[in-house]
Amino acid sequence: MKTDWQTKQLGDILKLEYGKPLPKTKRSTGGKYPVYGANGEKERSGDFYFDKPSIIVGRKGSAGELNLTEEKFWPLDVTYFVTFDEKKYDLKFLYNLLETLELPKLAKGVKPGINRNEVYSIEVATPPLAEQKRIVKKLDDVFEKVTEAKECAEKNLQNSRELFEAYLQSLKGEKTKLGELVDIKTGKLNANAMKEGGQYPFFTCAKEIYAIDKYAFDCEAILLAGNNAVGDFNVKHYKGKFNVYQRTYVITVNEQNKVLYRHLYFQLLNSLKEFKAKSVGSGTKFLKLGMIQNLGVTLPSLTEQKTIVKKLDLLLKETKKLEKIYEQKLANLEELKKSVLSKAFHAEL
Repeated sequence: MKTDWQTKQLGDILKLEYGKPLPKTKRSTGGKYPVYGANGEKERSGDFYFDKPSIIVGRKGSAGELNLTEEKFWPLDVTYFVTFDEKKYDLKFLYNLLETLELPKLAKGVKPGINRNEVYSIEVATPPLAEQKRIVKKLDDVFEKVTEAKECAEKNLQNSRELFEAYLQSLKGEKTKLGELVDIKTGKLNANAMKEGGQYPFFTCAKEIYAIDKYAFDCEAILLAGNNAVGDFNVKHYKGKFNVYQRTYVITVNEQNKVLYRHLYFQLLNSLKEFKAKSVGSGTKFLKLGMIQNLGVTLPSLTEQKTIVKKLDLLLKETKKLEKIYEQKLANLEELKKSVLSKAFHAEL
Protein backbone atom coordinates (compact mmCIF):
# COMPACT_ATOMS: atom_id res chain seq x y z
CA MET A 1 0.00 0.00 0.00
CA LYS A 2 1.20 3.51 -0.79
CA THR A 3 2.62 5.47 2.14
CA ASP A 4 0.04 8.28 1.90
CA TRP A 5 -2.86 5.85 2.44
CA GLN A 6 -4.20 5.60 5.99
CA THR A 7 -5.98 2.68 7.63
CA LYS A 8 -8.94 3.74 9.74
CA GLN A 9 -12.13 2.30 11.11
CA LEU A 10 -15.14 3.11 8.99
CA GLY A 11 -16.74 4.85 11.95
CA ASP A 12 -13.96 7.46 11.86
CA ILE A 13 -14.76 8.25 8.22
CA LEU A 14 -18.56 8.32 8.02
CA LYS A 15 -21.73 8.14 10.09
CA LEU A 16 -24.88 6.18 9.37
CA GLU A 17 -27.86 8.35 10.28
CA TYR A 18 -31.35 6.93 10.78
CA GLY A 19 -34.00 7.66 8.16
CA LYS A 20 -37.42 8.94 9.17
CA PRO A 21 -41.02 7.92 8.36
CA LEU A 22 -42.61 10.10 5.70
CA PRO A 23 -45.83 11.79 6.94
CA LYS A 24 -48.85 11.31 4.68
CA THR A 25 -49.14 15.09 4.35
CA LYS A 26 -45.72 15.22 2.65
CA ARG A 27 -46.41 12.54 0.04
CA SER A 28 -46.87 13.75 -3.51
CA THR A 29 -46.99 11.80 -6.79
CA GLY A 30 -45.50 14.78 -8.59
CA GLY A 31 -43.15 15.68 -5.77
CA LYS A 32 -39.78 17.22 -6.49
CA TYR A 33 -37.73 15.09 -4.10
CA PRO A 34 -37.03 11.32 -4.14
CA VAL A 35 -38.04 9.17 -1.19
CA TYR A 36 -35.69 6.25 -0.56
CA GLY A 37 -36.56 2.90 0.93
CA ALA A 38 -34.22 -0.01 1.64
CA ASN A 39 -33.98 -0.98 -2.03
CA GLY A 40 -34.12 2.33 -3.87
CA GLU A 41 -36.48 5.17 -4.67
CA LYS A 42 -40.02 4.37 -3.55
CA GLU A 43 -42.00 7.52 -4.25
CA ARG A 44 -41.74 11.31 -4.40
CA SER A 45 -42.29 14.00 -1.82
CA GLY A 46 -42.94 17.71 -1.84
CA ASP A 47 -40.44 18.03 1.00
CA PHE A 48 -36.94 16.76 1.81
CA TYR A 49 -35.26 15.54 5.02
CA PHE A 50 -31.59 15.96 4.05
CA ASP A 51 -30.20 18.56 1.69
CA LYS A 52 -26.78 17.16 0.73
CA PRO A 53 -25.64 14.37 -1.61
CA SER A 54 -25.40 11.09 0.26
CA ILE A 55 -25.45 7.30 0.16
CA ILE A 56 -28.60 5.44 1.17
CA VAL A 57 -27.93 2.14 2.96
CA GLY A 58 -30.74 -0.39 3.36
CA ARG A 59 -31.11 -0.96 7.11
CA LYS A 60 -33.97 -3.49 7.15
CA GLY A 61 -35.35 -5.80 4.49
CA SER A 62 -32.86 -5.21 1.65
CA ALA A 63 -30.14 -4.80 4.26
CA GLY A 64 -26.93 -3.35 2.90
CA GLU A 65 -28.27 -2.35 -0.52
CA LEU A 66 -26.69 0.94 -1.59
CA ASN A 67 -28.09 3.88 -3.53
CA LEU A 68 -26.20 7.03 -4.44
CA THR A 69 -28.13 10.31 -4.46
CA GLU A 70 -26.75 13.72 -5.40
CA GLU A 71 -29.90 15.74 -4.67
CA LYS A 72 -32.06 16.61 -1.70
CA PHE A 73 -34.02 13.57 -0.54
CA TRP A 74 -36.12 11.86 2.13
CA PRO A 75 -34.72 8.62 3.63
CA LEU A 76 -37.37 6.32 5.11
CA ASP A 77 -36.92 4.70 8.53
CA VAL A 78 -35.84 1.37 6.97
CA THR A 79 -32.64 3.09 5.80
CA TYR A 80 -29.50 4.79 6.98
CA PHE A 81 -28.04 7.73 5.11
CA VAL A 82 -24.35 8.65 5.17
CA THR A 83 -22.83 11.85 6.50
CA PHE A 84 -19.10 12.64 6.28
CA ASP A 85 -16.51 15.42 6.18
CA GLU A 86 -16.56 16.71 2.60
CA LYS A 87 -13.14 18.34 3.09
CA LYS A 88 -11.57 14.92 3.60
CA TYR A 89 -13.65 12.49 1.60
CA ASP A 90 -15.26 12.24 -1.82
CA LEU A 91 -18.88 11.01 -1.95
CA LYS A 92 -18.42 8.64 -4.90
CA PHE A 93 -15.18 7.31 -3.44
CA LEU A 94 -17.08 6.35 -0.27
CA TYR A 95 -19.90 4.84 -2.31
CA ASN A 96 -17.48 2.64 -4.25
CA LEU A 97 -15.68 1.76 -1.04
CA LEU A 98 -18.92 0.58 0.56
CA GLU A 99 -19.68 -1.44 -2.59
CA THR A 100 -16.54 -3.51 -1.96
CA LEU A 101 -17.48 -4.31 1.65
CA GLU A 102 -20.59 -6.43 0.92
CA LEU A 103 -22.48 -5.02 3.89
CA PRO A 104 -25.32 -7.58 3.71
CA LYS A 105 -22.90 -10.14 5.19
CA LEU A 106 -23.29 -8.23 8.43
CA ALA A 107 -27.04 -8.92 8.49
CA LYS A 108 -28.22 -10.94 11.50
CA GLY A 109 -31.45 -12.34 12.88
CA VAL A 110 -34.67 -13.58 11.35
CA LYS A 111 -35.27 -10.16 9.81
CA PRO A 112 -31.92 -9.11 8.34
CA GLY A 113 -30.65 -5.73 9.43
CA ILE A 114 -27.46 -3.69 9.49
CA ASN A 115 -25.88 -2.95 12.86
CA ARG A 116 -24.09 0.41 12.81
CA ASN A 117 -21.44 -0.55 15.34
CA GLU A 118 -20.44 -3.58 13.29
CA VAL A 119 -20.12 -1.38 10.22
CA TYR A 120 -18.14 1.24 12.13
CA SER A 121 -15.61 -1.36 13.31
CA ILE A 122 -14.57 -2.34 9.77
CA GLU A 123 -11.03 -1.24 8.92
CA VAL A 124 -10.50 0.39 5.53
CA ALA A 125 -7.64 2.16 3.80
CA THR A 126 -8.16 5.60 2.28
CA PRO A 127 -5.84 7.99 0.39
CA PRO A 128 -5.84 11.83 0.47
CA LEU A 129 -8.80 13.62 -1.15
CA ALA A 130 -6.96 14.38 -4.40
CA GLU A 131 -6.12 10.69 -4.87
CA GLN A 132 -9.73 9.76 -4.05
CA LYS A 133 -10.93 12.01 -6.87
CA ARG A 134 -8.38 10.51 -9.28
CA ILE A 135 -9.57 7.01 -8.40
CA VAL A 136 -13.22 8.04 -8.86
CA LYS A 137 -12.43 9.50 -12.29
CA LYS A 138 -10.64 6.29 -13.28
CA LEU A 139 -13.51 4.15 -12.01
CA ASP A 140 -16.09 6.30 -13.81
CA ASP A 141 -14.20 5.87 -17.10
CA VAL A 142 -13.92 2.09 -16.67
CA PHE A 143 -17.51 1.66 -15.51
CA GLU A 144 -18.81 3.72 -18.42
CA LYS A 145 -17.09 1.34 -20.84
CA VAL A 146 -18.34 -1.68 -18.88
CA THR A 147 -21.90 -0.30 -18.98
CA GLU A 148 -21.67 0.26 -22.75
CA ALA A 149 -20.37 -3.27 -23.26
CA LYS A 150 -23.13 -4.72 -21.04
CA GLU A 151 -25.81 -2.78 -22.91
CA CYS A 152 -24.45 -4.09 -26.20
CA ALA A 153 -24.40 -7.69 -24.92
CA GLU A 154 -27.92 -7.33 -23.47
CA LYS A 155 -29.18 -5.91 -26.77
CA ASN A 156 -27.65 -8.81 -28.71
CA LEU A 157 -29.18 -11.24 -26.23
CA GLN A 158 -32.58 -9.59 -26.69
CA ASN A 159 -32.20 -9.66 -30.48
CA SER A 160 -31.50 -13.40 -30.47
CA ARG A 161 -34.63 -14.04 -28.40
CA GLU A 162 -36.74 -11.75 -30.57
CA LEU A 163 -35.68 -13.64 -33.71
CA PHE A 164 -37.03 -16.85 -32.25
CA GLU A 165 -40.21 -15.15 -30.99
CA ALA A 166 -40.79 -13.46 -34.36
CA TYR A 167 -40.89 -16.83 -36.12
CA LEU A 168 -43.19 -18.23 -33.46
CA GLN A 169 -45.59 -15.32 -33.89
CA SER A 170 -45.51 -15.61 -37.69
CA LEU A 171 -47.31 -18.94 -37.59
CA LYS A 172 -50.85 -18.24 -38.75
CA GLY A 173 -53.82 -20.39 -39.57
CA GLU A 174 -57.20 -21.62 -38.43
CA LYS A 175 -57.32 -22.14 -34.69
CA THR A 176 -58.83 -24.87 -32.55
CA LYS A 177 -59.54 -24.62 -28.83
CA LEU A 178 -56.85 -26.41 -26.86
CA GLY A 179 -59.46 -28.12 -24.69
CA GLU A 180 -60.72 -30.04 -27.73
CA LEU A 181 -57.31 -31.62 -28.29
CA VAL A 182 -55.99 -32.43 -24.83
CA ASP A 183 -56.67 -33.66 -21.31
CA ILE A 184 -55.53 -31.36 -18.49
CA LYS A 185 -54.74 -32.49 -14.95
CA THR A 186 -52.76 -31.04 -12.04
CA GLY A 187 -50.39 -32.55 -9.53
CA LYS A 188 -51.20 -33.31 -5.90
CA LEU A 189 -48.00 -32.33 -4.12
CA ASN A 190 -46.74 -29.28 -2.29
CA ALA A 191 -43.80 -27.42 -3.79
CA ASN A 192 -41.54 -28.57 -0.93
CA ALA A 193 -42.09 -32.25 -1.78
CA MET A 194 -38.86 -32.24 -3.77
CA LYS A 195 -36.06 -34.59 -2.70
CA GLU A 196 -32.43 -33.82 -3.41
CA GLY A 197 -30.96 -36.66 -5.42
CA GLY A 198 -34.41 -38.01 -6.29
CA GLN A 199 -34.75 -40.39 -9.23
CA TYR A 200 -37.51 -38.56 -11.12
CA PRO A 201 -38.07 -35.00 -12.35
CA PHE A 202 -40.36 -32.87 -10.19
CA PHE A 203 -42.04 -30.00 -12.03
CA THR A 204 -43.20 -26.97 -10.06
CA CYS A 205 -44.13 -23.48 -11.25
CA ALA A 206 -40.45 -22.50 -11.18
CA LYS A 207 -38.31 -22.49 -14.30
CA GLU A 208 -35.93 -24.92 -12.64
CA ILE A 209 -36.66 -28.64 -12.66
CA TYR A 210 -36.26 -30.36 -9.28
CA ALA A 211 -36.08 -34.03 -8.26
CA ILE A 212 -38.31 -36.40 -6.31
CA ASP A 213 -38.19 -40.07 -5.30
CA LYS A 214 -41.72 -41.06 -6.44
CA TYR A 215 -43.51 -40.56 -9.74
CA ALA A 216 -47.23 -40.06 -10.44
CA PHE A 217 -47.11 -39.79 -14.24
CA ASP A 218 -45.48 -41.96 -16.90
CA CYS A 219 -46.22 -40.38 -20.26
CA GLU A 220 -45.37 -37.61 -22.69
CA ALA A 221 -46.78 -34.26 -21.56
CA ILE A 222 -46.60 -30.48 -21.65
CA LEU A 223 -46.07 -28.96 -18.21
CA LEU A 224 -47.53 -25.48 -17.71
CA ALA A 225 -46.94 -23.41 -14.58
CA GLY A 226 -50.28 -22.46 -13.05
CA ASN A 227 -49.11 -19.62 -10.84
CA ASN A 228 -46.34 -17.06 -10.61
CA ALA A 229 -45.72 -14.00 -8.46
CA VAL A 230 -45.82 -11.59 -11.42
CA GLY A 231 -47.44 -13.70 -14.14
CA ASP A 232 -44.24 -14.85 -15.85
CA PHE A 233 -45.40 -18.40 -16.51
CA ASN A 234 -43.30 -21.09 -18.15
CA VAL A 235 -43.89 -24.26 -20.16
CA LYS A 236 -41.89 -27.48 -20.53
CA HIS A 237 -42.05 -30.64 -22.66
CA TYR A 238 -41.16 -34.00 -21.11
CA LYS A 239 -41.57 -37.73 -21.81
CA GLY A 240 -41.11 -40.36 -19.11
CA LYS A 241 -41.80 -40.81 -15.40
CA PHE A 242 -42.28 -37.59 -13.38
CA ASN A 243 -44.25 -35.84 -10.66
CA VAL A 244 -45.73 -32.36 -10.35
CA TYR A 245 -46.71 -29.63 -7.93
CA GLN A 246 -50.45 -29.15 -7.33
CA ARG A 247 -50.55 -25.85 -9.27
CA THR A 248 -48.74 -27.22 -12.32
CA TYR A 249 -50.91 -28.29 -15.26
CA VAL A 250 -50.14 -31.61 -16.97
CA ILE A 251 -51.37 -31.44 -20.57
CA THR A 252 -51.63 -34.68 -22.57
CA VAL A 253 -52.76 -34.97 -26.19
CA ASN A 254 -55.88 -37.05 -26.90
CA GLU A 255 -55.94 -36.22 -30.63
CA GLN A 256 -52.49 -37.35 -31.74
CA ASN A 257 -53.65 -37.58 -35.33
CA LYS A 258 -54.14 -33.80 -35.25
CA VAL A 259 -51.31 -32.32 -33.21
CA LEU A 260 -47.70 -33.15 -32.34
CA TYR A 261 -46.58 -32.66 -28.75
CA ARG A 262 -43.66 -30.55 -29.88
CA HIS A 263 -45.92 -28.35 -32.02
CA LEU A 264 -48.21 -27.91 -29.03
CA TYR A 265 -45.23 -27.01 -26.82
CA PHE A 266 -44.23 -24.18 -29.16
CA GLN A 267 -47.85 -23.00 -29.42
CA LEU A 268 -48.04 -22.72 -25.62
CA LEU A 269 -44.62 -21.08 -25.49
CA ASN A 270 -45.97 -18.46 -27.89
CA SER A 271 -49.01 -17.92 -25.64
CA LEU A 272 -47.17 -17.06 -22.40
CA LYS A 273 -47.64 -13.30 -22.89
CA GLU A 274 -51.36 -13.86 -23.50
CA PHE A 275 -51.56 -15.98 -20.33
CA LYS A 276 -49.82 -13.22 -18.36
CA ALA A 277 -52.35 -10.66 -19.59
CA LYS A 278 -55.33 -12.87 -18.70
CA SER A 279 -54.03 -14.20 -15.36
CA VAL A 280 -55.92 -13.32 -12.19
CA GLY A 281 -54.93 -12.55 -8.61
CA SER A 282 -53.20 -9.69 -6.81
CA GLY A 283 -50.37 -11.06 -4.68
CA THR A 284 -49.81 -14.07 -6.95
CA LYS A 285 -51.03 -14.46 -10.53
CA PHE A 286 -52.99 -17.61 -11.42
CA LEU A 287 -54.11 -19.36 -14.59
CA LYS A 288 -57.60 -20.82 -14.43
CA LEU A 289 -58.36 -24.07 -16.22
CA GLY A 290 -60.83 -22.38 -18.55
CA MET A 291 -58.19 -19.92 -19.76
CA ILE A 292 -56.05 -22.83 -20.91
CA GLN A 293 -58.90 -24.85 -22.42
CA ASN A 294 -60.09 -21.86 -24.46
CA LEU A 295 -56.67 -21.03 -25.88
CA GLY A 296 -56.68 -21.11 -29.67
CA VAL A 297 -53.89 -23.13 -31.32
CA THR A 298 -53.07 -23.33 -35.02
CA LEU A 299 -53.35 -26.77 -36.59
CA PRO A 300 -51.62 -27.17 -39.94
CA SER A 301 -51.23 -30.73 -41.25
CA LEU A 302 -48.98 -33.13 -39.33
CA THR A 303 -46.48 -32.93 -42.20
CA GLU A 304 -46.38 -29.13 -41.89
CA GLN A 305 -46.14 -29.38 -38.12
CA LYS A 306 -43.05 -31.58 -38.45
CA THR A 307 -41.42 -29.01 -40.76
CA ILE A 308 -42.30 -26.13 -38.39
CA VAL A 309 -41.06 -28.02 -35.33
CA LYS A 310 -37.75 -28.88 -37.02
CA LYS A 311 -37.12 -25.23 -37.86
CA LEU A 312 -38.18 -24.03 -34.41
CA ASP A 313 -35.95 -26.59 -32.67
CA LEU A 314 -32.98 -25.40 -34.74
CA LEU A 315 -33.79 -21.76 -33.95
CA LEU A 316 -34.24 -22.59 -30.27
CA LYS A 317 -30.91 -24.42 -30.16
CA GLU A 318 -29.14 -21.46 -31.79
CA THR A 319 -30.91 -19.01 -29.46
CA LYS A 320 -29.85 -21.00 -26.38
CA LYS A 321 -26.27 -21.09 -27.65
CA LEU A 322 -26.25 -17.31 -28.16
CA GLU A 323 -27.83 -16.80 -24.74
CA LYS A 324 -24.99 -18.73 -23.10
CA ILE A 325 -22.39 -16.66 -24.97
CA TYR A 326 -23.95 -13.31 -24.05
CA GLU A 327 -24.74 -14.34 -20.48
CA GLN A 328 -21.10 -15.34 -20.06
CA LYS A 329 -20.03 -11.96 -21.46
CA LEU A 330 -22.28 -10.22 -18.93
CA ALA A 331 -20.83 -12.33 -16.11
CA ASN A 332 -17.28 -11.54 -17.27
CA LEU A 333 -18.04 -7.81 -17.36
CA GLU A 334 -19.43 -7.96 -13.83
CA GLU A 335 -16.28 -9.77 -12.66
CA LEU A 336 -14.16 -7.13 -14.41
CA LYS A 337 -16.01 -4.42 -12.51
CA LYS A 338 -15.39 -6.20 -9.19
CA SER A 339 -11.72 -6.68 -10.08
CA VAL A 340 -11.25 -2.99 -10.89
CA LEU A 341 -12.98 -2.00 -7.64
CA SER A 342 -10.74 -4.34 -5.66
CA LYS A 343 -7.59 -2.87 -7.26
CA ALA A 344 -8.82 0.66 -6.60
CA PHE A 345 -9.03 0.07 -2.87
CA HIS A 346 -5.74 -1.79 -2.66
CA ALA A 347 -3.85 1.17 -4.18
CA GLU A 348 -3.25 -0.79 -7.40
CA LEU A 349 -5.29 1.30 -9.84
